[in-house]
Amino acid sequence: MRTNPLAAVRNLGILAHVDAGKTTVTERILFATGTTHKRGEVHDGTTVTDFDPQERDRGITIFAAAVSCAWDGHRINLIDTPGHVDFADEVERSLRVLDGAVAVFDAVAGVEPQSESVWRQADRHGVPRLAFVNKMDRAGAVLDDAVASVRERLHPAPLVVQLPIGAEDTFTGVVDLLRMRALTWTDEGEANPAAPVPDDLRAEAARRRRLLEEAVAELHPGALEEFCDTGALGTGTLTGALRDLTRSGDAVVVLCGSAYRNRGIEPLLDAVLAYLPSPLDVPPVRGTGDDGTERRRPADPAAPLAALAFKVSATATGRLTHLRVYSGTIGKGDTVWDATARRPERIGRILRVQADRHAPLDRAVAGDIVAVVGLKSARAGSTLCAPDAPLVLEPPGVAEPVVSVAVEALRGTDTGRLASALARLAEEDPSLAVRTDPETGQTVLSGMGELHLEVAVEKIRRDHGMGVNVGRPRVSYRETVGRGVSGFVYRHVKQDGGAGQFAHVVLDVEPLDTPGAGFEFRSAVVGGRVPQEYVRAVGAGCRDALAEGPLGGHPVTGLRVTLTDGATHVKDSSDTAFRTAGRFGLRDALRACAMVLLEPVVEVTVTVPEDAVGGVLGDLAARRGRVTGSVVRAGATVVTATVPLAELFGYATRLRSRTQGRGTFTSRPTGYASAPAPAPTR
Repeated sequence: MRTNPLAAVRNLGILAHVDAGKTTVTERILFATGTTHKRGEVHDGTTVTDFDPQERDRGITIFAAAVSCAWDGHRINLIDTPGHVDFADEVERSLRVLDGAVAVFDAVAGVEPQSESVWRQADRHGVPRLAFVNKMDRAGAVLDDAVASVRERLHPAPLVVQLPIGAEDTFTGVVDLLRMRALTWTDEGEANPAAPVPDDLRAEAARRRRLLEEAVAELHPGALEEFCDTGALGTGTLTGALRDLTRSGDAVVVLCGSAYRNRGIEPLLDAVLAYLPSPLDVPPVRGTGDDGTERRRPADPAAPLAALAFKVSATATGRLTHLRVYSGTIGKGDTVWDATARRPERIGRILRVQADRHAPLDRAVAGDIVAVVGLKSARAGSTLCAPDAPLVLEPPGVAEPVVSVAVEALRGTDTGRLASALARLAEEDPSLAVRTDPETGQTVLSGMGELHLEVAVEKIRRDHGMGVNVGRPRVSYRETVGRGVSGFVYRHVKQDGGAGQFAHVVLDVEPLDTPGAGFEFRSAVVGGRVPQEYVRAVGAGCRDALAEGPLGGHPVTGLRVTLTDGATHVKDSSDTAFRTAGRFGLRDALRACAMVLLEPVVEVTVTVPEDAVGGVLGDLAARRGRVTGSVVRAGATVVTATVPLAELFGYATRLRSRTQGRGTFTSRPTGYASAPAPAPTR
C-alpha cells in the first residue's frame, strides 16, 4: 500500500514574543536540515529569513518569511513570523494558511505579552502547537517556571517531554522522557550519539516520566485504559496520545533547548513530524460557491483547484504572490480564476520560496506553500480556483489601523511617485491604509503602531529613492453616546417639482453596555406605520450617519438606535427619503445626546531594573497610565499598565533615558476608553 505523499508535508509557523529567539530557531532548523551550511546570526545580520535591510538594521523580524526544508523524508514549509505587536497582521495572514506552529518562549521571561497575543491568534485559527522553551543557557533560566507561566497565562495542559541536563551556562542537553535516553551536544553544537540517562538524573527522569504518563492518562481515553490495565504507558501509546492531544488542542507538548548554541533543534524537528498534522490530517477547507452554498475541498491533488493568496510582495524580478494550495494542482502556464476579483489570471512561474531566494517548479499540489509570478489582480486574501469550479475561501482578517501620520513628498515633482509607492505599500500590507483627508488635503498613512509606520516610510525612502516629510502620528479616536435621547422626531420633506420626498421618523438613541462595541439598529414600530422596506432604509441611513460624530468628526460606535414610530406619504415616500431621514435624523439626535470621546488604549509591559521602578511609575502616571500589575522576575521588575496610545509617542526614548538604556517595553492594543475633555480636533 503506497503512502500518500501529502502525509510527509508539514506547514509550520514559528510564533513568539519579540526577542524570544524565533529567527534563531528558524536558522538552526535550516542548518540542521542541510538547507544552509552556515549558521546565520541575528546580531551579525546574516540570517536567511531576516533578509530585508531594515530587519538586519533593527535586529527584528518585520515581514513573515517562508522557507522550505527537508527532514527525515518529510518536506517542511516554514514561515518565520514577526514578534512585534505592530506586525501582528503578518502573523494573522500566516496563521490562516498554516497547519501547525511552534511557539517559542524565553526560559527566563516565560510567557510575555506578545506570546499571549499570538497564542490567542492561533487559538482562533485552530492551529495545533508545540512549545519550545528557548535560551536554557541563560542565567536565571528555569524550565519549570516557564512551564508554569504557560499553564497560568495560556491555560492549555503543558506536557513536558524533556528534562534539562545542566542549567544556565552548564546546559548541555536533555533527557528524552519518552525513550528514556540522554541527548547532548558538543560546545560547537554538534549532536552526540544518544546515551543512557546519567546516573544522577535517573531518579528525577523516572519521576517526571511517571508524571507525564499520569497527565496524559487524565486527558486521553485510550491512554487511560492502558494505564488502568498495566499501571504504565508504553512509548507507542504515549506518542500516539501526545499526537492526538496536540492536534485536538487539549494539551501542548513542551520541549526545551538553546537555539543560539544549537542544542535541542533535532528533537524539536522530530516532534514536529510526530505530533503536528499534515495537510491530510486537517479538515477539508471550506468555501462558498457561486450559488452561496458551502463547499468543501479535500487535500487532494486530483480535486478542483482551491488556493488562497496570503502575501503579496514586490521584488526586483516582479510581483510575487504567495499561495497556500489547499486542493488540486496548479501548473506553470495554467489559467486560473480569481474568485475575489472575478477575472481570469495566468500563472507565469511557480517558485519554491527560500526567503529572498527562489527555486523554479513546474507545478504545485495540494498542501504546498509556494509563490507565483504573473498575477495582476490578486491581493492578500484572494482565492484562486479552477475556472469550472468557482469557490471563495474566507480571507484572513485585517486589523483596523490605529495610528496615522501625514506624509508628503519632499519635492513637489515626486507627488505622483509617492502616491504610486503608497498604493504598492497598501497592496503588500493590507493593515496599512492610505487616504486623503477631505478637509486638509493631506495624504494620511495609517497603520498598527509607530514602528509599523516608521518601517513603511523608510521602505519608501529606500526602495524608491525619494524624500518624504512625515507629520506627527495621530491616533484614531471614536465617539460614543454617554446619555441618549428618547422620542427624537425628524421630518424630511423636500418638494422641488415632480415627485417629492417625505419621511417622518421617531428615534430612540441609547448607549450599548460596552463602549465602542459597535452599532445596533432595531424597529419597534407597530401597526405598519413604517413599512418594512422603509425600516431597512432608515437603518442604512443611520449607518451612514456613523461616519462622523458631533464632537470632532470621528466615527461613532457603541450605540443602539430604535425606530419607534414614523409616518409615510402615499406618493412622496420612498427608500431614498427614509434613508435620508435616517442619516440626518440620527445626526441631529447625536447632537442632542451627551457624547463621549473614546481613545485607543494599549496594555504596556515595561521591564526595568528595580532601582528605576519609581521613575518609570511616575512617568506612566504622567502619561495617564493605570498600573494593573507588577512582578519581580529574574532581578528585574515587570510593570503592566494600561496607557492611552496617544501618550506613548516617544516613550521608547524616554524609557531608555530614565533607565540608562536598560529598560524595555512592549505594547498591545486592548480597545477604547473614554478620553478627557476637551475633545481633540481632527
